[in-house]
Amino acid sequence: MKKQSNLYIFMYSSVMVIIVAALLSLASTALRPFQEKNVETEKRLDILKSVGKASELATAASKHEYVGKEFNQVIVEQLVVNRAGDKVTGVDPFTVDLKVEFAKPAAEQNLPVYVAKLDDGSIKYILPLLGRGLWGPIWGYISLNDDYNTVYGASFAHKSETPGLGAEIANEEFQSQFKGKQIFNGSKLVSISVVKGGAQPSNPHGVDAVSGGTITSQGLEEMIRECLMGYKEFFIKSKTQSNERED
Repeated sequence: MKKQSNLYIFMYSSVMVIIVAALLSLASTALRPFQEKNVETEKRLDILKSVGKASELATAASKHEYVGKEFNQVIVEQLVVNRAGDKVTGVDPFTVDLKVEFAKPAAEQNLPVYVAKLDDGSIKYILPLLGRGLWGPIWGYISLNDDYNTVYGASFAHKSETPGLGAEIANEEFQSQFKGKQIFNGSKLVSISVVKGGAQPSNPHGVDAVSGGTITSQGLEEMIRECLMGYKEFFIKSKTQSNERED
């Protein structure tokens, strides 16, 4: 009798495990389109934030509809370039995963560029960023004026940085420091330094580091520098072409 009882318990448990696993798999499959839509909307939102858009999100009736409409109005071109500064055809910029690209040899990397046109008619170039902070990944977008040098705006996010310390990179007050900074010093791409103790106001290439978030600040600085270096030849070629058109 005891043996039969144990067999019953074993069979019952096995059936329940199979049923629960099937239900979880079904739920995961059913929810995947919604999860993907959320990821796409958040990505569009981060891109828009780098040029100061999507400011009316809090009052929007539908986040997905509002962000999608704003993105389609502001982003007038999406392209992919390689590290030689040449355009790459046949690749959807929005689907490019920087983590995957950075694992490839430099010559094979695809780098997205989003071109925004603002209400005043000015053109901004938005570039994705990916790096590592103290506890995990950090990422964001940085936008440049059409001189391919002056920062128009920046948007940063993180997965698990410490609240009140490294997590401050996601705050607008920190991000606003980047506006007007320059990534070139003459013909040399120097990027932007995140200075512990504070950058001099006259420094066109430096911003204040996060107080108490030294490692995150260093990670952010490295992220910006390494990612921008991938676009260096694109900046140089685009600026040369722009000058030729003006002549």
